Amino acid sequence: MPSVPQRPALSPRGRSVLVTGASSGLGRVCALQLADAGFRVFAGVRREADGAALAEADGGSGRIVPVAVDVTDEKSVAAAAERVTAEVGEAGLWGLVNNAGMCVSAPLECVSPDRLRAQLDTNVVGQLAVTQAFLPLLRRTRGRVVNVTSGLGSVAIPFLGAYAAAQFAKEALTDVLRRELAPQGVDVALVQPGAIMTPIWGKVSDVARASMDGVPEAVAELYRVPFGRFLHQNEKQARESTTRPEDFARTVRVALTARRPRTRYRVGPDARRVSVLARVLPDAALDRYLRPITE
Repeated sequence: MPSVPQRPALSPRGRSVLVTGASSGLGRVCALQLADAGFRVFAGVRREADGAALAEADGGSGRIVPVAVDVTDEKSVAAAAERVTAEVGEAGLWGLVNNAGMCVSAPLECVSPDRLRAQLDTNVVGQLAVTQAFLPLLRRTRGRVVNVTSGLGSVAIPFLGAYAAAQFAKEALTDVLRRELAPQGVDVALVQPGAIMTPIWGKVSDVARASMDGVPEAVAELYRVPFGRFLHQNEKQARESTTRPEDFARTVRVALTARRPRTRYRVGPDARRVSVLARVLPDAALDRYLRPITE
């Protein structure tokens, strides 16, 4: 049977996108690669210096436009939407990449309510606030939203419970947005990267140590050894991963330019493996598979 010819991807030329969390890590590489492909990229950063460094790294092409935005601050999100609206005018915004996020790693017994609120506020509430603010611009182009989660949107791993809760929630929001916005012509896709070595791993360890501060010694003693082993193994896995930030950025570009984007894109063998395990293993078997983490 002859193969069905693939329709060519959409051209980035003349299209504008916003990438949140572009100061460092995956967001930074993504913003630069999208600009190199021809998109005009509004790079969401929290500090002016980060925006200047991004523009410099782009080689002065003018396709990177730093935009100050703190996704947890409603006034900041509104100001960013006003700025981008003034820049794009009636041409609208083609894509929104909700990449900003943080990671709280600790045994759930040791996660304070304030840390849990910060995790959810950044990875869930803030992302929805950004989406709401930019939807009028996306409707003008019948563009698309690309939400970034991780393999932990499918399986909740011990010592990453708060982070997994945020990723599960973001997956749910993505599914609902996809169904609600489809009649309006706005596509919504999800990108799930696996372990990739970026500066976030140093931040994870810092937050993890801070999360244990103030925990009663009797409780801390229960988790100290397995949690320390987990942090070491987690960072080792990221360092040894063959998946690179460029792989993630390339996948986001595909999600933004495919004429018929998929609902989910998994980046890296570990993200694909976790997705399969979540689908095929019963809870008891999955618990046994993950048990060595806590021992």
